[in-house]
Amino acid sequence: MIESRERVTLKRIIDELKLEVVYVPDDPAEIMIVSNEVFRPGLRFAGFFDEFDEKRIQVIGNAESRYMARFDEDTKRDKLTALLSRHPATMIYAHGNRPSEACLELAEYFSVPILVTSMNTSEFVAALIGLLNVQLAPQITRHGVFVEVYGEGTLILGDSGVGKSETAIELIKRGHRFIADDAVELRKVSNKTIVGSAPDLIKYYVELRGIGIVDVRRIFGMGSVKASEKVDLIINLEPWEEGKMYDRFGLDSDFTEIMGIKIPSITVPVAPGRNLAIIIEIAAMNHRQKKMGYNTAVEFNEKLMKMSGIDPGMM
Repeated sequence: MIESRERVTLKRIIDELKLEVVYVPDDPAEIMIVSNEVFRPGLRFAGFFDEFDEKRIQVIGNAESRYMARFDEDTKRDKLTALLSRHPATMIYAHGNRPSEACLELAEYFSVPILVTSMNTSEFVAALIGLLNVQLAPQITRHGVFVEVYGEGTLILGDSGVGKSETAIELIKRGHRFIADDAVELRKVSNKTIVGSAPDLIKYYVELRGIGIVDVRRIFGMGSVKASEKVDLIINLEPWEEGKMYDRFGLDSDFTEIMGIKIPSITVPVAPGRNLAIIIEIAAMNHRQKKMGYNTAVEFNEKLMKMSGIDPGMM
């Protein structure tokens, strides 16, 4: 299990958000953005630079542009110099606003990238923060298989050779979507959400012992794969141990903690003759029902107690 904090290139931001490049001092693929915080520099133009973080992207909207329009050219240049001389990560003009000649001249002098978008400021800031939160989120890599089953992001864990990849192929054949095999990158994008995806090198590939590497996208079609998904359920596959007590009613709730977030999990014993794909489908549907407020195990237990003359409300 590897823990890291990602960086995102300026090129990826440009490509993802379709930004117009006005000026970049170097290859955008070599410029790294390391902060997921975005700032609108109205206070900076007013001269307040306490707590200034040069790693943040600065976004210029209508309010900042109209504020600057109130000043003469020398004052504008002074205010822009005060900001750009602190070398912010980049400056992006939103809502169709454009940098002035003085801004471009100072940006080149201080080597600050200047970009433009036609999106309105609030919409753009929301999209930018969303992208940065995913790309810069704390990350770990787990050995397993990740699939979407009936809309539930299902992370399948277990020792090598237990049948994870074969189960994934069977699930794909049954109409579910494949996300990652062998190495699953897990990102904590919020205090409640873990998102899983595959490393770029092995995206859409599955390794099947005896056959080799299989390209899921080419064999089963584009509808059989997905780039990423929220982790809703963890299923641990383990060889069946004779005499071990396995949960038969589902009353107990187990969780696996990943980066401080508890994710519902179940353990499924593997034995000859068990159709793991069907079991995982049922597990995903059952988990979905629980999220919607219906728990079969609790209902069955209440019926059982009533038949025994026990009031469930007294338990």
